[in-house]
Amino acid sequence: MRIEIVSGSPRTKNLTIRVSKYLQHYLSKHHPEHSVGIIDVLDWKLGFYETAFDTVENTPEKYKPLTERMFAANAFIIVTPEYNGTYTAEVKNLFDHYSKQGHKAFGVVTTSVGPLGGARSTQPILLLVSSVSGIPSPYLLIVPTMDKKFNEHGELIDPTYEKQVQVFIKEFLWLANRLV
Repeated sequence: MRIEIVSGSPRTKNLTIRVSKYLQHYLSKHHPEHSVGIIDVLDWKLGFYETAFDTVENTPEKYKPLTERMFAANAFIIVTPEYNGTYTAEVKNLFDHYSKQGHKAFGVVTTSVGPLGGARSTQPILLLVSSVSGIPSPYLLIVPTMDKKFNEHGELIDPTYEKQVQVFIKEFLWLANRLV
């Protein structure tokens, strides 16, 4: 199965990429049968939404590699910080451009350096997943004080948090495997 982790922070010095790297490493180590990539919104400056990229042929040349990855993905994990009670505009923009994600599993991960871990952004992002015809995994991974859980290399530095990651991945893969 092809899994794409969408790292949704637009900041050049973002902390969200730490969680994305950890999840990629965890999946690659514990579930090597899956191919796992990271789509970092910082790498793709999509610009304002004008039209959906519904085929590779209808995609501007510079976005064709992204289009191929989005269409090849069997499942997604969205990792987003909370911005004013919701997910980032870059995550919205990405899935506006690639809105045809029918019957693909979506794992939702919210992050914050604060104690709530982006919990307020979970409901809006679940609506986004439904609007692109994705199927959200019911177990969400909410990461409070993420700067104290993951270091700059994407390594887990708070071993007490590993159980939440294990349950999240187990539930996400259970759903994703049934949908491919």
